[in-house]
Amino acid sequence: MKITDVTLTLFKWENIPIVYHMGGAGSSSPEVQMGLVTIHTDEGVEGHSFLGASMRGANLDGLTLIEKLKPCCIGQNPLNREHIYREMWRRNRHTTLRCIGAIDVALWDLGGKIANMPVHQLLGTYRQSIPTYASSPTHKDIATYIDEAQAIKAQGFPGYKIHPPTPWERDLKCVEAVRKAVGDDYMLMLDSAWGYNYKQAVKVGRAIEELNYHWYEDPLGADDITHYTELREKLDIQIIATEYSWGGLEAYVPWLLMKATDALRGDVAVKGGITPCVKAAHLAEAFGMNYEVHHGGNSLNNWANLNVIMHIRNTEMFEVILPDGAQKYGIIDDLKIDKNGHIAAPTAPGLGAKIDFDLIKKKTVAVIR
Repeated sequence: MKITDVTLTLFKWENIPIVYHMGGAGSSSPEVQMGLVTIHTDEGVEGHSFLGASMRGANLDGLTLIEKLKPCCIGQNPLNREHIYREMWRRNRHTTLRCIGAIDVALWDLGGKIANMPVHQLLGTYRQSIPTYASSPTHKDIATYIDEAQAIKAQGFPGYKIHPPTPWERDLKCVEAVRKAVGDDYMLMLDSAWGYNYKQAVKVGRAIEELNYHWYEDPLGADDITHYTELREKLDIQIIATEYSWGGLEAYVPWLLMKATDALRGDVAVKGGITPCVKAAHLAEAFGMNYEVHHGGNSLNNWANLNVIMHIRNTEMFEVILPDGAQKYGIIDDLKIDKNGHIAAPTAPGLGAKIDFDLIKKKTVAVIR
């Protein structure tokens, strides 16, 4: 079997709820162009992935996927994922990690379909379900966090993560108010989205330690490894970093050697696919650490993330970014939590998702080859 073509179908995602995200990311757009990446083979089997998110259209990255990465695939055996990945990585300066990840995810989808098994089974299944936590947008007032946290707890989510309003003084009031609202035993986390300097991060960290928060995510700049090392030495709460630290697999190494984080972080979009995420998870495992998987930015990436999670043993939970509906598009019967707040492993071949091809055809803007 050989790869004969790689195509990118741009299609409209309309009427997206406007959601604000801190950390300089701004708000989601009411309309973006999503991308369906398709790897075609001479035997008719196809692999798929989605490129893009509600805050970043596929049209921003798509041309480099076709111009720079497609040549790495044409004529190759699609099962030679490691070889293709290394060839793509050699071109990382001329494209984006999201594009590399989209092709890698599509190759794994294709591999699972060829083997007639879910990707997690192809990798080697460790578990059949995973607990979830809900991850807030950034709200303007503390009362909204309180209402949302109480609603999330009532819906059965095992945990709730706050993206706080900032500045840090206001965040202190927010984390205390939410803890009081949900009780002492409910799992809470704080993701400050790179919002503090070192002194501010220490003050907030000490406060949430006293409030029994489960982890403290991205309080400092994404590459401020020196201060992360100092912060981790000063605090007892779990420090979670590396979600957007630049680079590939090797870029995790200094974080491990400098003991700058308690867990590694990533997802198939921002780290370049299933292949590097699995490697990073095993690297973390060797150091006795977790690899906590971030939301994938679109529906199909979350199915890819879920397959990774079902394979690895060193991750705690699956992230559901709120509002849940603003993150889902293009999949029939998308991921849902069960009555225990868990998400089950995919069972169909490949990524396991049922893509809404009729919707994509109706909303197609262009096909790039």
